Amino acid sequence: MTTGCAWRSALARQLPLRLTAGTFFLSSGLSKIGADEATAEGLQQFAATAYPFLGGQDARKFVRLLAAGELAIATALLLPVVPAAVAGGALTAFSVGTLGLYLRVPGMREEGGLRPTEQGIALAKDVWLLGIGVSLVVDDVNERR
Repeated sequence: MTTGCAWRSALARQLPLRLTAGTFFLSSGLSKIGADEATAEGLQQFAATAYPFLGGQDARKFVRLLAAGELAIATALLLPVVPAAVAGGALTAFSVGTLGLYLRVPGMREEGGLRPTEQGIALAKDVWLLGIGVSLVVDDVNERR
């Protein structure tokens, strides 16, 4: 169990990471809540390109679930009572999914490499989310030792 002083120290260390990623996810989740049918279909079709099992879902339901997931991650990151390992684990899992899109959707990367195309930059930059998520998990695990 961590002491109050150690907990505050860990929170101070993690705060920039949690605020940065948390506000990003809050904004992204809120923007998807009222998505119109065309936006919902576009997002679902894009995701289904990399993850075909998503193609059979209702597009509006898919976007509502995506928004709810993003808002749950935002909440976990922004509420300091949520352990960093939990928030970081959720962020890591989500970022692995978005990086999967980057790796699987045609046109996101230059031929034969990992370097992003102009279209792929939006997903390739999500590697910072993976770094933040893993850092939060590692920091929490080390703090508990």
